[in-house]
Amino acid sequence: MAKVLVPMPMEASTPRELKDTLWKAADKLRGSMDASQYKDVVLGLVFLKYVSDAFEERRDAIREELSGEDEAYLAETLEDADEYLGSGVFWVPAEARWEYLSRHAKGIPASSTNDAQSIGELIDAAMRALMQANESLVGTLPVLFGRDNVEQRRLGELVDLFNAARFTGGGASKARDLLGEVYEYFLDKFAKAEGKRGGEFYTPPVVVRTLVEILEPHSGRVYDPCCGSGGMFVQTEKFLEGHKEDPTNVAVYGQELNERTWRMAKMNLAIHGIDSQGLGSRWGDTFARDIHPDMQADYVMANPPFNIKDWARREDDPRWVYGVPPKRNANYAWMQHILSKLAPNGEAGVVMANGTMTTSTSGEGDIRKAMVEGDVVQCLVALPGQLFRATGIPVCVWFFAKNKAAGKGGSVDRRGQVLFIDARELGHMIDRVERTLSEEDLQRIAETFRSWRGRPSAVGEYEDVAGFCRSATLEEIKAAGYALTPGRYVGVPEAEEDDEPIDQKIARLTGELTAALDESERLDAVVREQLGRLG
Repeated sequence: MAKVLVPMPMEASTPRELKDTLWKAADKLRGSMDASQYKDVVLGLVFLKYVSDAFEERRDAIREELSGEDEAYLAETLEDADEYLGSGVFWVPAEARWEYLSRHAKGIPASSTNDAQSIGELIDAAMRALMQANESLVGTLPVLFGRDNVEQRRLGELVDLFNAARFTGGGASKARDLLGEVYEYFLDKFAKAEGKRGGEFYTPPVVVRTLVEILEPHSGRVYDPCCGSGGMFVQTEKFLEGHKEDPTNVAVYGQELNERTWRMAKMNLAIHGIDSQGLGSRWGDTFARDIHPDMQADYVMANPPFNIKDWARREDDPRWVYGVPPKRNANYAWMQHILSKLAPNGEAGVVMANGTMTTSTSGEGDIRKAMVEGDVVQCLVALPGQLFRATGIPVCVWFFAKNKAAGKGGSVDRRGQVLFIDARELGHMIDRVERTLSEEDLQRIAETFRSWRGRPSAVGEYEDVAGFCRSATLEEIKAAGYALTPGRYVGVPEAEEDDEPIDQKIARLTGELTAALDESERLDAVVREQLGRLG
């Protein structure tokens, strides 16, 4: 039997090398299946390669630790699952290890004792074995590689290509960080590839960071009722790591309607070492069956689907404290559901379509009025357009608080007030269709809120800034008909002082215009001369 040659892996992979290699892998399947399915296939293989690489790195470390020990003892220790789990590494059964799958990238032919197995069937068996061996992965990994609509030849080529990718080097935590970066890159790429549907599972990181930097979830329960691929939870962990705090200070809870997206979220949390039990044992509709009925959250961060027309509505639902939401739009249902989940000192940030700030359709204006008068609306931020590649709908962020008095939320009593931030002019275009916020922009928004609340992290005292931010009273909001558009309150930016005398300005501008006209005449003559030569 001919020996199978397996490409030698690189010593390590930089994030850029991994991204380039793995996106090429996605291209291999792009034409043979729809975007949502090849997303599952590629992300599943990324995860499988990572756990196997991390496992082999830990295995090498055990060998080094036990060098000189009895061979039988070494062999027994190498197969002790606790030696891996205790170091933050998933236990990988023999049939799920990458080396085994790579050797059989073309499948296993039939023999006198066994039926033939395709590479897809082997990968499915590896996924099942991983979930059986690691409790946190149960119900998480995709088992779809052996299906008829997955081209096995291309899948085998994909496995071969993945041999060049390495997630190891620097221990389990560094490998996990690297995988997390690659995984998030892929989520972004797939979201762009899927267009509008991509927005169902992916919120642009800059939007997520805006919520996290304003709410500052240092400890407690973090909840997302429509968690997509888990980006709010991952960014919370990054926030804690950035402040050198223990990520286990927070417990995450969430719910997701779409089965594939729910599995993606579970896998994403597993990649980042976040306990995913709070996402429940299966996917489900938050409105039809709330899987966390009694949970009170310290922080809620959410990007619900906008303007849902078909949703599970009951008029007697106890969540509708501020009014029954209309049948044909769930926006105010999401906001009231989120308010129902807040603990007495809880805070929330919710991404919404701009229309929610002014609509009066089907009683929505009355609900907004009740929320304002109930003093649970804390801040409205109007974001720049085109932050979401998949939709041109302009968005805002509502921030809620059950208690705006001085205390846990900040040292300044803000009862009877709402902060308005108009950030529409911030940011820059990264290509023809997508905008993002710079770090300076993001921190300007967050720092404005922190100083307004008197947070310990604030670096100065709050001041209204014409054209950007203003703290308005409930009386002012009432006078404006309970419309909450920030531009209505912040006004226009103050004009820069101009101390140039008017006669000098006219002379200067006249000179500049004359020079421009002279240059235009010169260029016109050059063009005519060149055209004459062509003739």
